[in-house]
Amino acid sequence: MSGNTTTVSSPTENKLITIPLENIEDENKDEVKLKKELGLLEGVAIILGIIFGSGIFISPKGVIKEVDSIGFSLVVWVMCGFLSMIGALCYAELGTMIPKSGGDYAYIYDSFGPLPAFLYLWAANVIFVPTTNAIMGLTFAKYVIQPFFGPCDLPDTSATLIAAVTICFLTFLNGYNVKVTTKMQNVFMFSKVGALVLVILMGVVWMSMGNVENFENAFEGTTTNPGKIATAFYSGIFSYSGWNYLNFMTEELKNPFVNLPRAIYISIPLVTLIYVLANMAYLSVLTPIQMMSSDAIAVTFGDKIMGNFAWIIPVLVAISAFGGLSVHVMASSRMLFVGARNGHFPALLSHINVKNFTPLPSLIFLNILSLFMLVSSDIHALITYCTIVESFFVMLSVAGLLYLRWKRPELSRPIRVNIIIPIVFVLICLFLIVLPCVEAPKEVGMGVLLTLSGIPFYYFGVKWTEKPEWFQNCLGKITIVSQKVFLAAHED
Repeated sequence: MSGNTTTVSSPTENKLITIPLENIEDENKDEVKLKKELGLLEGVAIILGIIFGSGIFISPKGVIKEVDSIGFSLVVWVMCGFLSMIGALCYAELGTMIPKSGGDYAYIYDSFGPLPAFLYLWAANVIFVPTTNAIMGLTFAKYVIQPFFGPCDLPDTSATLIAAVTICFLTFLNGYNVKVTTKMQNVFMFSKVGALVLVILMGVVWMSMGNVENFENAFEGTTTNPGKIATAFYSGIFSYSGWNYLNFMTEELKNPFVNLPRAIYISIPLVTLIYVLANMAYLSVLTPIQMMSSDAIAVTFGDKIMGNFAWIIPVLVAISAFGGLSVHVMASSRMLFVGARNGHFPALLSHINVKNFTPLPSLIFLNILSLFMLVSSDIHALITYCTIVESFFVMLSVAGLLYLRWKRPELSRPIRVNIIIPIVFVLICLFLIVLPCVEAPKEVGMGVLLTLSGIPFYYFGVKWTEKPEWFQNCLGKITIVSQKVFLAAHED
């Protein structure tokens, strides 16, 4: 590319043609690549934006349903925060040692090679990225329509349609402009924190009036089943998920060696404190039975304690879920982009829109897969299904840190955590992966099968380099159509 043009493939002559770039800002005309537009505030907003998405407004039901006691449910929330914190410390070392976008994909690739990295990429795009998008979209939809139906059951079709429209809109917005999206995240971050602070304050007022009877004999009836405890952790971990997503966007982060760890250190302790206090507020007002019977816990909470002002809660929660979905769509598309750039997915998914410098083909691809995931409206089943597989690959990423400490000690490590931290993290993750096999064998089995189903695709798409000419021509034509439709080109 030179001057004010960029190159794409010609559909008729099998050669490169040029596309004018008159509409691109002058400082961006020299190259087509992801831009460093994210500072510390944006980094914190991305982490908080994903974590404070939807989990805290739905997962408390899943936790208390499994552990059967108020006291131990709070212990689970604290332990999930602890696990996220030590995991984030490991990712701070990984992110500054391997300063590439793609997060877990890049770390697994550098540690264990292309096949495990491809299987992570495959599982991410088939299972947990589109599933998480579907969960956030359904949460937003259910909180939007909950006030109109009161105690009645919510219509699944309406929630699914609203979720689909929301996912499509946010995909468009993220493809349109990164700056607009990140500025929007700063606003949403304060809205999300505001929603949780309101819940906490209402709970404090309620408890200060002497309403603490729910905490009497708080640990009575606690389950002793290790499988149920591990399954409860999955609901809690889902609420904290997102602490590693800033690592997907390292190449767009200004001064990543400084801002990546700082964003983590600011975000995770704040999240843990707010989550524990929010759960105490929920449990001071609602009994475990009331929590387990509600599809929108924060709305039920507001209806019981806020009277005529209860409408504020679903509005704030809907804003929170909307913002969380937006930043998840943005961050996860970078992982797919990096995988395609390394040749693990079709090349068209590694192209960047030459006007807005966003990975538009990857965004659209994930949008389509997310819409497929909306066929299931059972949020808690989706959470278990998605988190089991994701936890395995997070464990593999941190195991890569241990492996690289032994295999490549010469690598620069601006941040170096105590060796005990990644060892403890891997052991806890192993516990959480093995035990649910008893309590949720179907979800675990499906996750394993879908992950392993990527092996033949790896050997067909990546290892088999001598593909038939007709197949390569067909893929080339699809790539050309994608370039024209999305005005996209390969990164310089």
